[in-house]
Amino acid sequence: MQNRGNIILIGDGAIGSSYAFNCLTTGVGQSLGIIDVNEKRVQGDVEDLSDALPYTSQKNIYAASYEDCKYADIIVITAGIAQKPGQTRLELLAINAKIMKEITHNIMASGFNGFILVASNPVDVLAELVLQESGLPRNQVLGSGTALDSARLRAEIGLRYNIDARIVHGYIMGEHGDSEFPVWDYTNIGGKPILDWIPKNRQESDLAEISERVKTAAYGIIEKKGATFYGIAASLTRLTSAFLNDDRAAFAMSVHLEGEYGLSGVSIGVPVILGANGLERIIELDLNAEDHKRLSDSAAILKENLQKAQEA
Repeated sequence: MQNRGNIILIGDGAIGSSYAFNCLTTGVGQSLGIIDVNEKRVQGDVEDLSDALPYTSQKNIYAASYEDCKYADIIVITAGIAQKPGQTRLELLAINAKIMKEITHNIMASGFNGFILVASNPVDVLAELVLQESGLPRNQVLGSGTALDSARLRAEIGLRYNIDARIVHGYIMGEHGDSEFPVWDYTNIGGKPILDWIPKNRQESDLAEISERVKTAAYGIIEKKGATFYGIAASLTRLTSAFLNDDRAAFAMSVHLEGEYGLSGVSIGVPVILGANGLERIIELDLNAEDHKRLSDSAAILKENLQKAQEA
């Protein structure tokens, strides 16, 4: 796959427009085409974003059509119905599955053969659906998965222990949703296991509190402001940069498994190396028995909902 830095964004809502602005201000990509059913809003965003060009990196920003997908290196999909207060991500499935099928068919009709990054919820199920509908190999279709949740984990640990979040490393694995879980055995601060930073009498309670805060973070934000968009937009921008720049960096993303972790036929959040080919490799952590069961249980939930999506 030749890397030219051409980005197509499908879905110009709160997340999509935040992602577009983030790409502009951080210099990610050489061109950005935006597609949305609300063409008037797209044109407004194109004009608004273009006003920032004298202060940012130069790039071509335009209202795109599906025909333009043929020339894209990466397509980022944020389209679909957004999560409402009190609603789970899986409850969005029926409507968003239909939307995703139509989008995928339109993309592939253009002759596209690049990398697709799915962010629409429920992201694991929809990433698997796009993979199946597109016919592309699994390295070219990934979901943002638990990349955002893993960032939330690092941020929460940093705040709690007054540590720079950038030296905190760890993954949230499984569904981007209620069955996700942190992998504490592989969580460290500055290379030192997290348990070494917590007094023994607080270890169990601290880890439980951190896990719950990360898992329910989106619900709290949605209840307060109606939607989450800055965190996921920053995650998508970083993932896009890793692909375009061939960073070969590690992220927890939703990827189709073919025997890894003893699972197959499902896209689910696991650590991967992301580079110019999209999925470069899956990192198989040596999970303890409890975490392995959590991952398997999460996969079972996603498989059940995938069947519903296929029938939508």
